[in-house]
Amino acid sequence: MPDGAGCSTMVGMAELLDDDAVTAALTDLPGWERDGNAIVRSAELPSFPDAITVVDRVAEDAEERNHHPDIDIRWRTVTFRLSTHSAGGLTAKDTELAAQISARIDAAGR
Repeated sequence: MPDGAGCSTMVGMAELLDDDAVTAALTDLPGWERDGNAIVRSAELPSFPDAITVVDRVAEDAEERNHHPDIDIRWRTVTFRLSTHSAGGLTAKDTELAAQISARIDAAGR
């Protein structure tokens, strides 16, 4: 693959993923769906405390990466929305954090 394959625009250090790259990434991210310039996943956890624990762990991961998802908590259902706002769309930062979020959900007994 040539350098830059799968990326359509460079903004700062975050390269936007093209549609093919997003589609390919989503095949490795069960439960995640594209919604415009974002990817989204909702998960129902076993209990409200389990949902809050997942959110807490994701918050730690997000701080370490300096990349923060939008999070909606509705009792024991948590929805995560990822987009690299500074780049105007989806980047590898989003797909990498999505994989980490999925691991946190799986560890909580999803």
